[in-house]
Amino acid sequence: MKKSIPPQKLSELKSNYRNLKSDIQKRLNDFSAVPKSEYFYELVYCLLTPQSSAVNADKVISLLKANKFKSKEINPEPILRRKDCYIRFHKNKSRYLIAVKEQFPAISTQIANNISGEDLRLWLIKNVKGLGWKESSHFLRNIGHRNLAILDRHILRNLVRLRVLPELPKTLTTKNYLQIEEKFRKFSKQVGISMDELDLLFWCMETGQILK
Repeated sequence: MKKSIPPQKLSELKSNYRNLKSDIQKRLNDFSAVPKSEYFYELVYCLLTPQSSAVNADKVISLLKANKFKSKEINPEPILRRKDCYIRFHKNKSRYLIAVKEQFPAISTQIANNISGEDLRLWLIKNVKGLGWKESSHFLRNIGHRNLAILDRHILRNLVRLRVLPELPKTLTTKNYLQIEEKFRKFSKQVGISMDELDLLFWCMETGQILK
């Protein structure tokens, strides 16, 4: 890194980590313990969250489960556009959800093949419409994979604040996503906190919650 981490910010980061470490590690252990029967809805959740509230996405998941979306032929769009759990781009995302339901047996086979997280992420990006680098990383983290960066706004803002990045990227192409991920990985080693723990720590520092 060209610039050193501001000592006060590094001290604040490590202090927050010490205070939240047990809760963060519990949450990561929860991800590792997610039953395979829930993988479908974890994937649906990650298709819903881009540019939409995580809280609303969670509400939608509850409604989809109540309506047995996985096993019944229903149109999810009316649920996605409800005012109490509104999901942006609900028309496109409804199509993604219907498509991923048909694809899920193939997705499950890939997951069961025990390939690396990096290879599985690349397969998801290439084969599942609506999943980019961030969403694929998010899904895999939520089912127990580790050391894949979820480059959401809160991560990027904090990487700028800590001088890991000089500025927020204007776009996240494949090339700069992987470059930023590598910088994030090096930073995590430097401060002695894993990327997965830093992700949840940054979320909590901004929102007061350790969300998924």
